[in-house]
Formats: sequence, C-alpha cells, structure tokens
Amino acid sequence: MADKKSSSKLGGIVSAVVGAIVVAAFVLYQAGIIDLGLEDGAAGPDGGAPSPGGGASVEQARTMLDELRVEAEDDPPGYDRAVFPHWSSQDGCDTRQTVLERSGENVEMNEDCRAVSGSWYSAYDGETFTDQQDLDIDHMVPLKEGWRSGAHAWTTEKREEFANDLESSPQLWAVSASTNRSKSDSDPADWMPPLESAHCEYAAAWIEVKHVWDLSVDPDEEAALRGVLDGC
Repeated sequence: MADKKSSSKLGGIVSAVVGAIVVAAFVLYQAGIIDLGLEDGAAGPDGGAPSPGGGASVEQARTMLDELRVEAEDDPPGYDRAVFPHWSSQDGCDTRQTVLERSGENVEMNEDCRAVSGSWYSAYDGETFTDQQDLDIDHMVPLKEGWRSGAHAWTTEKREEFANDLESSPQLWAVSASTNRSKSDSDPADWMPPLESAHCEYAAAWIEVKHVWDLSVDPDEEAALRGVLDGC
C-alpha cells in the first residue's frame, strides 16, 4: 500500500512539474522570447502547401521597413534579365522545378527533375492548379525592381543568388501565370495581389526580401507598404 501511495504521489509531482513547464513555455512563446515552431509549415488558406512567406510577422515587417533606405529609384542603363542569371541548377534540379516541388501538394517529379503531377495553391488569387504550365515562379521583388533599388551595383554572381534565392528570404513564389504577368515589375505602390486577404503577407514578404538584400524603397513604395501594414 505504501508503494502505491508513493507512486501516486510521485506521479502527481511529475504531472505538476510538466504542467508548470508547459505553462511557462507558452507564456514565453506569447511574449516572443522563444519560438515553439507552431507556425512553421502552416498550410495555405485552402489547406494546401504553405507559401514561402510566414517568415516576418507584421511587427517584424514594421521594424524592418523602418531600417530600409528610403530614396528615389536609380535606373541606370544596362538592365537585362540576363544580368540576373535565373533558374540555376539546385542539386540537379533547376530553381523553377525546386520551387514547384516544395510549394505543391503530392508533387511527383520525373527522372528529369520536372514536376509531372501535383496541385499548387496560388497565394495571390486563391486559385489551385494541377498543371504546372499554369504557374509562374514569381520573384517577390522583381528583377527590374531589384535593379532600380540597388542591384545594378552588384556583381553578376550576387544577382544570380538573388534571382535564385530559395533560403535566405521569401523571394520565390509559385503563383498563377496571370497574376505574375499582371504584376510585371511593379512595386506595391502600383500592384498588390487581387486576393485582398493576401496583402499583409505579401507586404511583409516584400519588406523582408528588401531587408535581407539591403535594397532601398522609394517614397511611394514605402507609403504603400506602411498603409498595408497599418491595416493588418
């Protein structure tokens, strides 16, 4: 009987300690002191694959925006997409196919490292596609916009890294071809995704890319981004 009482008492102590740890961890998470990874890999609005955003929160985006240089765009001659070599090989697959593989659901790749089936959620318009030909890989900060914001002074090697950035910033998005082509090289002062619920994530991702790559924002662009964040 004594052994049973000791065991029960010990179990109660262990449960209390575990409960206290859980509560303490949640309090620290809410305070932003630790990251429990609760948002990592969050699904898209349709329950599909996560978007490449989800890095910077709105508050973090505000802080990063405060740190960006605000200046008129500099658009010297010499821009060509070829000065930003893109869709480079990534461990045997090119960047486009790598983005398709990571962004879709149930994606199957053939022996040539091409996505032959799967489904993809386009965060810009809320549409889901099952044919990769309906998708473009959008540069969150377009290459021409990067050029105007400081990339004209970079080496070709750095511009290639920017054009194929899979890890350091949310630069590459698999989206509907129609929205990507509608966007063209516009900044948020001139274009935002047609899906209004995507605006906060889009603005935060745009700011994060510019911050990571130390690119400037022009006054109209900065005002548009602040306007979006104020509504988030």
